[in-house]
Amino acid sequence: MLSKTATDGGGRGTRRLWLVGLLLHALAVTAAAGPALTVATGGRTAIYTSAGLLALPAATTVTIPADIAYGRSMTFRAIPFATLLEGAAPDDSIRFVAADGFAATLPAAALLAREGGAVAYLAVEPGDAPWPPLKAGQPGSAGPFYLVWLHPEKGAISPEQWPYQIVRIEAVASLAKRFPMIAPAVKLAAGHPIRAGFAAFQKHCIVCHTLNGGGDATLGPDLNVPYNPTEYMRPDALRRLIRDPQALHRWPAAKMPAFDSKALSDRELAELVAYLRHMADRKVAPPVAK
Repeated sequence: MLSKTATDGGGRGTRRLWLVGLLLHALAVTAAAGPALTVATGGRTAIYTSAGLLALPAATTVTIPADIAYGRSMTFRAIPFATLLEGAAPDDSIRFVAADGFAATLPAAALLAREGGAVAYLAVEPGDAPWPPLKAGQPGSAGPFYLVWLHPEKGAISPEQWPYQIVRIEAVASLAKRFPMIAPAVKLAAGHPIRAGFAAFQKHCIVCHTLNGGGDATLGPDLNVPYNPTEYMRPDALRRLIRDPQALHRWPAAKMPAFDSKALSDRELAELVAYLRHMADRKVAPPVAK
């Protein structure tokens, strides 16, 4: 009996050691493979590594004369974005989720374009040739996966439509469908300035903020609950904050970018402020803390 017990215990111990070894091997293989990107579109989900993407026949070299993340000309190895959106329809919305909580939703039609206008590429950071660090105050590089654009001026591509440090890309319903609490009053006419302001909000603001609790991002505060900025800031101060956040709130770790007139025209800024003022009267009660 003693001999049998000793033998069983040794067997279990050997099996535990084998399982631990298998787990450590799996972890080592995963680490060696490098960072992974999940792409879920057209009813399918694929997981890519940097090496796997760079080995694709479509991989190419692109030079971005005025890169948004680095503020200078940058050259990347990249994949034409249209090759990653298998099964996506032009009227889909594509959500990009970054490691820091930034979340941008872009129209698939813009990402599927291959020529004649702004063309999207997924820049991939090679494991053996890391990119330089981002601007001062931002950790790490723009990698391992970064959405860049050739000829962005041809598609009115804004700085918020260059997500970097991407971890997941997925087809989703439009922001208005997923978060009806961010929409203005239905009675407003299609061409009303407040609706134009709502479009500006979706393009420039919801990538970092929520409104009435609606939105994917977690970087910035909610812009309506408990208070809308139009309720505690003078219109001129709010416009100045949007144009140059550091002019009103200066601190080294600030992440909100400045929106100059090229990124956000005076007309768009006025429409955006009108939308925010409109939404101050359309608050959704915050959830009760438990």
